[in-house]
Amino acid sequence: MADFPRRIACLTEETVETLYLLGQQDRIVGVSGYTARPPEARKKPKISAFTTAKFDKILAVEPDLVLAFSDLQADIVRELMLRGVTVFAFNQRSIAEILDMILVLARIVGAEEKGQALVAQLTHGLEAIRASAANFPQRPRVLFEEWKDPLISGIRWVEELIEIAGGDPIFPHLRHHQDAKNRIVDPAAVPPLDPEVIIASWCGMKVAKQHIRTRPNWDQTTAVRNNHIYEIKSTYILQPGPAALTEGVLQLHAILAHVAGVTPNPTLKPLERLDPDLRQ
Repeated sequence: MADFPRRIACLTEETVETLYLLGQQDRIVGVSGYTARPPEARKKPKISAFTTAKFDKILAVEPDLVLAFSDLQADIVRELMLRGVTVFAFNQRSIAEILDMILVLARIVGAEEKGQALVAQLTHGLEAIRASAANFPQRPRVLFEEWKDPLISGIRWVEELIEIAGGDPIFPHLRHHQDAKNRIVDPAAVPPLDPEVIIASWCGMKVAKQHIRTRPNWDQTTAVRNNHIYEIKSTYILQPGPAALTEGVLQLHAILAHVAGVTPNPTLKPLERLDPDLRQ
């Protein structure tokens, strides 16, 4: 019988949530301090932030595998490997890559069938939202901003989810750039594209809508004139994992349906707290 990892430390939230959904939460011995899903995962030992880690705490939980994410954690990965720790670093940026991450992680822990079932469930949910969005009388033009200053937009999986949820991103070309530095937007470029809805998720910070409204000439946009500025918590949408493919896309769909003047199917109602300005 294969000897699968028994003590796993997760340096980002999406692998934590995936392991819980696979029923493998008992293997988790450490998590990032940013972990919020599921709530019970917060009881696990905190061993890292996102771009920084407490190596003594990681070693103290005696992991036989550490799960990391992207070039942003490359320095952490290198140091752990120099200290003799086995590390697997994911780098998922699209919906397809998120689903692949789930399958790979399921194989790593010996839960391949559950992984396949989870991917099928998530895919079915996305298709249900796509079908609902097909009933919109029009697809709103969308600006999604993941940071305020500098203004950053176009993160790939979010842009793909916006399209599934019924909107058209105003900067579709930005999704091809992995580095956030290459997705910086000049605020002056936004008003000519006239977004009909602005959706913001500022990682680790509450969105200040007044800041958005008062940017030069943004009062000329349809989104600002009609007060269609909404926030989605970063834990729902900026984690490239199950949360984005469930609660994140459901909230996107609820917002876009509201802007399009459509009442979505009740079965597609988000489960978590929505932006209070979103009238139901």
